[in-house]
Amino acid sequence: MKPGTYILRAADARARMAAAWHFACSFLEAGQDVRVTVQEHKPSRSLEQNAMFHAICGEIAQQKQWAGRWMDGEGWKRLLVDAWARESNRQQGDIVPTLDGSSIVNLSMQTRRMTVADMADLITYAQWWATDNEVRLRDVAPMRDQRLAEGRAAA
Repeated sequence: MKPGTYILRAADARARMAAAWHFACSFLEAGQDVRVTVQEHKPSRSLEQNAMFHAICGEIAQQKQWAGRWMDGEGWKRLLVDAWARESNRQQGDIVPTLDGSSIVNLSMQTRRMTVADMADLITYAQWWATDNEVRLRDVAPMRDQRLAEGRAAA
């Protein structure tokens, strides 16, 4: 049996807890022990936040070079996440050799695993960085909405 995660909210906590109990009973009836952990649930970043951050990265990619070359939005995303993590004393990940030993790979933190609060902080950092480095950010809301619609259409 696969483990399950149940997020309790005030509106339906009793029903969800009952469902979790019934799920736990299926393990117990099979003679397996069950571990129950209760912790605060911090929702992960929203699709709107993700789209907004990617739109900002795209704006930077159109206006700035780094290390003497133009990079795409994904490259800027990695640079900004790494800089933000350092600036805010978060663990960025490890740098490891590639499998063939010819280069290195940064196993950096991933935005899909960030909380709503962390993603909001990262977006603010990216906007600050862009402004501080003379990147003119247009109203990225239309670009955010387009990325959001594309993401939903692909799902």
